Amino acid sequence: MGITKLADLIRSDAPEAISHKSITDYAEKVIAFDAAIVMNQFRAATPSLSPLLGLFFRTLTFLEHDIKPVFVFDGKPPVEKTAVLERRAEAMGRSPTNRTGTPSLLSTDFAQLLTHLGVPVVQAPGDAEACCAHLVREQTVDGVASEDMDTLPFGGNVLIRHLNAKRDGDIVEYSLPKLLERLNIRHQELVDLCILLGCDYCDKIPGLGPRRALSLIQEHHTIENVVLNINRETHPVPVFWKYKEARKIFLDVPQIPVPQLVWKEPNEDDLVRFLCYNKHNKEARVRHRLQTFRETQRNRREERKKERAEGRTRQTRMEEFWMVTRKREQSVEPKEPLGSEKKKKKSR
Repeated sequence: MGITKLADLIRSDAPEAISHKSITDYAEKVIAFDAAIVMNQFRAATPSLSPLLGLFFRTLTFLEHDIKPVFVFDGKPPVEKTAVLERRAEAMGRSPTNRTGTPSLLSTDFAQLLTHLGVPVVQAPGDAEACCAHLVREQTVDGVASEDMDTLPFGGNVLIRHLNAKRDGDIVEYSLPKLLERLNIRHQELVDLCILLGCDYCDKIPGLGPRRALSLIQEHHTIENVVLNINRETHPVPVFWKYKEARKIFLDVPQIPVPQLVWKEPNEDDLVRFLCYNKHNKEARVRHRLQTFRETQRNRREERKKERAEGRTRQTRMEEFWMVTRKREQSVEPKEPLGSEKKKKKSR
């Protein structure tokens, strides 16, 4: 579900926070993916295609475009998310989600396939979405690819939606700093706004639309003050409303050690053994896709050589792409409060 109608609100009130991109714009970018969302996409959209084959095809396409993907897997979900997870599982005809954090068989297979593809995986302590946001804040990744809007209240500075294998697809990128500046609110106020709009961790106040919720937060700044300034008859506050618990989940994201991310060349023998001998996919199909990948890789290398010879913009060579290690930059200065940034911008 993510955040109800947040995307609509941004389009209407903060369009400056949105930019439209193509897949080629993300060459040499490190992008974190919520593995659960990717799995659910393949389950829902391509029931005739094995989710493992879907991941295999799409990941190779990302690598062909020099995108460095990182897949983040869910850990133990917050107890506040139980009801939402049960509703989702029921809607998809599956048994209730394992609330212990133990990976499912498909999750284990996904991680193993990614290892054979040479793509790093990260195990989140809780929600993968929160971990993805943490990675982009720590400058370990350049952005988070997700269809849910939760990345923004979790503090992820760059949210990328509709990033798939389509060459001509319209990819939408959201900038958290621009969003906060345009709405004239702080991150903590955005979190309260998202709770009022409707999130995965608690109920919302009935009848409170997105524009009204935004104006109330802009005027009163916190949910506590909003509750004091609404008509409780037309907008009844839920009994035992756990908005404080939801706020804590968004703001107190579990800290994890900054991972060292390494990309390697896909291992064809391991991929064939896993996808074909173990998972019974057609070997000819797998080997043909890998051959196409290598040919595309070679063509892109030749194209870059021509660009360099003609004096055009240099891009990293394909041979430099493999065995790349991504580390957190050192000596990152703490950011100033949002208010002080606004004053500086206005004074320019």
